Amino acid sequence: MTGKNQTTVSEFLLLGLPIHPQHKLLFYILFLAMYLTTVLGNLIIIILIRLDSHLHTPMYLFLSNLSFSDLCFSSVTMPKLLQIMNSQVPSIPYAGCLTQMYFFLFFADLESFLLVAMAYDRYVAICFPLHYTSIMSPMLCLTLVALSWVLTTFHALLHTLLMARLFFCADNVIHHFFCDMSALLKLSCSDTSVNELVIFVMGGIILVLPFLLITLSYTRIVSSILKVPSARGIRKAFSTCGSHLSVVSLFYGTVIGLYLIPSADNSPVKETVMSMMYTVVTPMLNPFIYSLRNRDIKGALGRVVCKNSFSIGG
Repeated sequence: MTGKNQTTVSEFLLLGLPIHPQHKLLFYILFLAMYLTTVLGNLIIIILIRLDSHLHTPMYLFLSNLSFSDLCFSSVTMPKLLQIMNSQVPSIPYAGCLTQMYFFLFFADLESFLLVAMAYDRYVAICFPLHYTSIMSPMLCLTLVALSWVLTTFHALLHTLLMARLFFCADNVIHHFFCDMSALLKLSCSDTSVNELVIFVMGGIILVLPFLLITLSYTRIVSSILKVPSARGIRKAFSTCGSHLSVVSLFYGTVIGLYLIPSADNSPVKETVMSMMYTVVTPMLNPFIYSLRNRDIKGALGRVVCKNSFSIGG
């Protein structure tokens, strides 16, 4: 049989989430609320950083890119999930499936690189405060952001092209709520060994290395702060690193568990729940953890609101 005859799949069926029909409306409202919270929270961060000159610093440059990445990352999967929950035939075209996979990988990778840049920025700010301005120069910050975008573009494109060369035969049912790489590989009737090897090798570079760099940065931050023998120093260390590391652990822990060290016990339901954690929950939590608990962001929000109030009053 030739490859041309093997490629009979023109669309895939996304099964979505294993939700009982009686509870579908409740979960639909819940997911819609979570998505709107994600969009609104990240949009507020982007707009505040754009409008307030006090936030035109390296930390908030990275944060605005992270918020944009979170907004897009959630938008790659959530609207389709909401559509699936309202559809009798939850299908997605073959080209649409590959497109979704590309942008999913792109914004997941971008988040990974931006988290590294933010961790490095905090490391320099706390461990080398006197040299912060000279180290975190505008050129370095822009280079880190541009490099993140370029590397994610090529990495997502590599996996998408490798997936496009595979053949899909009769089975076109994806036991997931989006076109996940591992789910697509299970459906392919081609040899997927090259894809799996690239996932393992590139995953180590894109996921494990950034995670180790972030852990190292925050370890050095905690070590530096704890050198001050006071309860205030300890509280500062935990307030600086605790919430950040919780999101980092949630994001990297589930991704690494799913793609690099998959378990034979992982059922489709378990994999779907783990995917929900980093595709839905993390982008929603990031605005609160990185920004809305931040005094600079609160101050910027107050200044923007007061400025607009005076403009309207005038």
